[in-house]
Amino acid sequence: MLSSVAVLAYDGVSTFGLGVTAEVFACGSRGAGVPRYEYCLAAVEPGMIRTDVGLPILVESGLDRLSAADLAVVVCWDDIAARPPEAVLAALRAVVSRGGKVLSQCTGAFVLAAAGLLDGRRATTHWNYAAELARRYPQVEVDPEVLYVDAGPVITSAGTAAGIDACLHVIRLEHGAAVANEIARHMVVAPHRDGGQAQFVPVLVDDAADGPDLAALRDWVASRR
Repeated sequence: MLSSVAVLAYDGVSTFGLGVTAEVFACGSRGAGVPRYEYCLAAVEPGMIRTDVGLPILVESGLDRLSAADLAVVVCWDDIAARPPEAVLAALRAVVSRGGKVLSQCTGAFVLAAAGLLDGRRATTHWNYAAELARRYPQVEVDPEVLYVDAGPVITSAGTAAGIDACLHVIRLEHGAAVANEIARHMVVAPHRDGGQAQFVPVLVDDAADGPDLAALRDWVASRR
């Protein structure tokens, strides 16, 4: 049973991504039966950081807390061209080697891949970066269609909103659907979303090629989604 959650923080980290993890794993104002986790943010060097929108956050824990957590979360990685610090990669490997879980949101999958934790596993990331993840790490089976992938000790999810789906999935595995539904109800989100990323990928539509009848039909269908 998971009891501690640590989230990697660094200058430029996603504010929304951090908020998702805090809302699912750290808020204690919900109903009876909802688990309370030991929750923290952890950084290579503890201290003040600024998020992607410039919000200052005091991070009091170092990577020792990340490596010791039952669940380590990487909400994103703002520069996918930059290799994460080796100390971060070692901490994530330590979590899995102890029998814990690691979870990524969005481009956080690049960090897990750099740690070798996605080798031979199916994984996902934001649709806009899936091809690059597959190119850079051919040993990873990248699935760009899904909202999240559970590959045993490693869970990856698509864009940051899909991190909600992945975090609720963890709650569902640990505590059952009723508890996950209670947290989702508190957040006013769906406890489980159907469909995959394809619904969010922009598609160019050519009205002229469709012809007037097909274009009208398409517009009618779109208005009823």
